[in-house]
Amino acid sequence: MSAITIIDQAPLGALIRYTDGSPKPPARFTKKLAAWERSNGVGRLVKKELPRPYPTWTAPASFTLHEGNFSSDGVILVTIMRSHSADSQLSFEVVEEPKVGQVRVLLDFGGSTELLHLASSVTAAELWIAKEGYRNARLQIVGGEGDSAGEAGIAA
Repeated sequence: MSAITIIDQAPLGALIRYTDGSPKPPARFTKKLAAWERSNGVGRLVKKELPRPYPTWTAPASFTLHEGNFSSDGVILVTIMRSHSADSQLSFEVVEEPKVGQVRVLLDFGGSTELLHLASSVTAAELWIAKEGYRNARLQIVGGEGDSAGEAGIAA
C-alpha cells in the first residue's frame, strides 16, 4: 500500500507496518541495523493531516504513527512518533484495525484530530482521561461498518 492509501482508508488507531523492502541485517552490524530500523517498523496511526499551504510552498498530506514510549518508574520520559508524507517511497500495510466497541480518545488541535488513547470501553476511556487530565478530549466508539455509520461521538 502507498502512503496515500493509508491517509485515505486507514482508520485512526490502526496498527501500520512500514518497510523499505530490504532484508534485516545481522545484529552485529549495529549501524546498518539502526539505519534499517528507521525505514522498517510498526506504529499506531494517531494523526492524519491534509496538505498545508504556506506562502512559498505547500506541505504534502501526511500521517503520524506512535511507535512507543520510553518510561522509568511508570513515568513516560520519551514518546516516539514518526510522520510519513504522502510522497513517501516506503510500503505500508494495515496490520490490525481497531475492534468494534473500542473507544478512541481524540483531541482536536490545529485543524486536525489526534488519537490520544485507544481504550477497550467507555469506562476505561473516561478513567484514562481523568488520570491524564485532558479536559478537551472527546470519545468516539469504533463502529462496525467503515466507522462513519457506526460511531457515536461522546463528549468527555
